[in-house]
Amino acid sequence: MLNVALFGKTASQWKKENSEKNGNMRDYATLEQLVVLSNMESINALLIHQELPQSED
Repeated sequence: MLNVALFGKTASQWKKENSEKNGNMRDYATLEQLVVLSNMESINALLIHQELPQSED
């Protein structure tokens, strides 16, 4: 879900579109994207710890 929120596609979609590249989409992310992703992962971990349900919207 975080990949879709930040990059607009899933990791498997990215891999299909970039089969010639080694690694994963995060390996090709900008510094700014990686900072945002790190922050989103931290917030996500806090929300999981608080046992908040994931929205279906």
